[in-house]
Amino acid sequence: MQQIECVMLAAGMSTRMGSWKMMLPYGDGTILDSAIANAQGFCQRVIVVSGFHGDALAKRYRHHPHVQVVHNADYRTGMFSSIQTGVRQVRGEHFFLALGDMPCVSTWIYAALWQEKGEFSLIPRCHQGKGHPVLLPRSIITHIAEASPGVTMKQLIEQQDYRFLDVGDQAIHVDIDTPPQYRQLQGAAAMLTG
Repeated sequence: MQQIECVMLAAGMSTRMGSWKMMLPYGDGTILDSAIANAQGFCQRVIVVSGFHGDALAKRYRHHPHVQVVHNADYRTGMFSSIQTGVRQVRGEHFFLALGDMPCVSTWIYAALWQEKGEFSLIPRCHQGKGHPVLLPRSIITHIAEASPGVTMKQLIEQQDYRFLDVGDQAIHVDIDTPPQYRQLQGAAAMLTG
């Protein structure tokens, strides 16, 4: 039985937030803690790609046996370089690509995508809007590694075989980029726990 892996991007500088969003408080930990925990509910291994404040992430997760932090020294060049860094660590035939600033993605979404896996990219969708995490076949790794400068992950996926899975959960769209989005997230969390 193959190991189920998730590449989680957490390298950005959080310029729109004004402070480093990965370690902002959320639930019993941080935004990134929650995103990792949700992935670990289904995946045996989470590959966290660090960049900005990479030392802090390496220190925070160094004792987590199923979390591997890999540093993208070129994180300032953009998200695609972090994807390239993360996929070098993938061992299995399929892997998830997720974002560290999406703390609301439920474990069942990972399970639902995995159940429908094949030799194609599988993208969750809700109300016709695409989201994350995306389930990718190992065959796409070569295309990621050899991509021309300026190519985006979206373009790369669309050049290969890809499909959608309707999941009916808006959480696949909820990433935290700005202070108002963070306040909205905190308010929703408070309502759930209050």
